Amino acid sequence: MFEDVEDITINYEEDGVQVIEELDKEIITRGAWATVLFRYRQWERSREGYGPERYTIRRYRRINGEYRQQAKFNISSVEQARKMVQVLERWIAEAQEGGAGGEEEEGD
Repeated sequence: MFEDVEDITINYEEDGVQVIEELDKEIITRGAWATVLFRYRQWERSREGYGPERYTIRRYRRINGEYRQQAKFNISSVEQARKMVQVLERWIAEAQEGGAGGEEEEGD
């Protein structure tokens, strides 16, 4: 497991092959619960190469000084990611227009 949120990675190697290659990450929230957004690609044996970029959101909980994964959501395509962004932007705009700032404290 990971002691520091900065050290969290989804890189994964199996039988000498890097099966999951982390391309980037953004730490969204920190604290007892951490939320991390990853950009990655996965090795496809049939193609003998990496597939398209993918994204995943993972939640980690700090237990006994170590971050342990508690939940994850894989975003399966660029198109799905775009749709999620569009919906979130619309909801945020609606909340701001309605006077509900929608601002939560980090870590919620």
